[in-house]
Amino acid sequence: MSSGRQRTHGVGVQHVLDYLKRAQAENPAFYYAVQGDDDHSGGNIFWADSSSRMNYTYFGDTVVLDTTFRTNQFRVPLAAFTGFNHHGQPVLFGCALVLYESESSFIWLFQTWLQAMAGRQPISITTDPDRLIQVAVAQVLPGTRHRFCKWAIFRETQEKLSHLCQSHPTFETEFKKCVNEAETIDEFESCWASLLNRYYIMDNEWLQLMYSARQQWVPVYMRDTFFGELSINESYKSLNLFFDGYVTASTTIQMLVRQYEKAMASWHEKELKADYDTINSLPVLKTPSPMEKQAADLYTRRIFRKFQEELVETLANPATKIDDTGTVATYRVAKFGEDHKAHAVSYNSFEMKANCSCQLFEYSGIICRHVLAVFRAKNVLTLPSQYVLKRWTRNARNGSAIDDHNSELPNECGDSTSVRYNNLRQEAIRYVEEGAKSIHSYNVAMDALKEASRKVAAVKNRSPGASNGDIMANGGVGALVATEEDQTATYQSVVWIAFLSLFIFC
Repeated sequence: MSSGRQRTHGVGVQHVLDYLKRAQAENPAFYYAVQGDDDHSGGNIFWADSSSRMNYTYFGDTVVLDTTFRTNQFRVPLAAFTGFNHHGQPVLFGCALVLYESESSFIWLFQTWLQAMAGRQPISITTDPDRLIQVAVAQVLPGTRHRFCKWAIFRETQEKLSHLCQSHPTFETEFKKCVNEAETIDEFESCWASLLNRYYIMDNEWLQLMYSARQQWVPVYMRDTFFGELSINESYKSLNLFFDGYVTASTTIQMLVRQYEKAMASWHEKELKADYDTINSLPVLKTPSPMEKQAADLYTRRIFRKFQEELVETLANPATKIDDTGTVATYRVAKFGEDHKAHAVSYNSFEMKANCSCQLFEYSGIICRHVLAVFRAKNVLTLPSQYVLKRWTRNARNGSAIDDHNSELPNECGDSTSVRYNNLRQEAIRYVEEGAKSIHSYNVAMDALKEASRKVAAVKNRSPGASNGDIMANGGVGALVATEEDQTATYQSVVWIAFLSLFIFC
């Protein structure tokens, strides 16, 4: 970005910085950092509020980096780390103003974001197919599966092959079909070769480049990794999910803080509404299967509908045993009339584990119709626990995080203010849920809350509070230390926010 454009952003950037300073002063778990300009990279800014950091502890297995501003000529260079909650809704994991783009700036961005997330790397990340981002991901997240957004590649293909798309209107449709509908690697390879031969584009450099990177964007190569999408062929046409409609090409940096808060409030309200619907409505069961009833009790409403769809499809997808070595048997599962699309399922009866060639469970965390058909044949009446991902259940936010990554966190993280804040918040929400169940429990909970507040205040008065930590700058990550007064206020505000949230929807 030119220095002239950076100067144009000056007033707006200062407005954002002032907001971040206030937010950090009000909430010790609010995290932000400013990249230094020792290398003339221009002061990029990253921030993540406490809810974003909490979201990541539960739903940080798969991440999307939205850099829409780079392709849509947005006036605000906003980058957003997002993911999906237990309802499949977008959740935020942090934001950045990328005022200057370089390898070092994107490496700084990923390092700073990862530090804010307590050093826990995601299983997968989806980004635009950009060299600078690719370098940063490879360096900072070496253990994370990096996927390019295929719709970004489709857009680039339209640009690079615009003449072909205009002269052969069917090419674009066939190209997308080849990418989206191939069910095996061999099927994709054959389809790709046939497509290039049919349109005489075997020597096209752009297509050769995309083919060499196929393992990072063609769905059939990505099925063995969790991406949080509820279908193998589901992929969002834009990475701009969380701020879609809130940050547009006409949004200025001066407007950003207001739009950011609107988006946060809107998605929080949608999650609360989805929680309410899940808890207070009963889904219509379509089979007499105990497994369907079990899933209805476990999953959020949207995830249950996806599971139910797979379960109902077992009626049209019989399982036929084709091999049996004793402990492990292999089944062939195909829909009536579609034998050419059969899938192979291996089933270990001792461990009650199954693996399907479609790899839907690995990709989305939802067990597929093919494995369910084998369970039906083997009279498995309830879902084995290993096929219920906690991150898709109605209790996803209760208890420990979604996996065992916590054991890998640095020791000092357990003593950080943000961890204490998140633990208090989690306990407070559970306290609210129990306390609001009846007028009697409400009165008891309220009395206990007031007593707890007095005890915390007494501790505060007996000990000198620490001073607030320095604001993080120059790419460093300083510890945020809260005073006891801050912690008291934080605890009280968390409880009252939880109460208000609950009663708004009850």
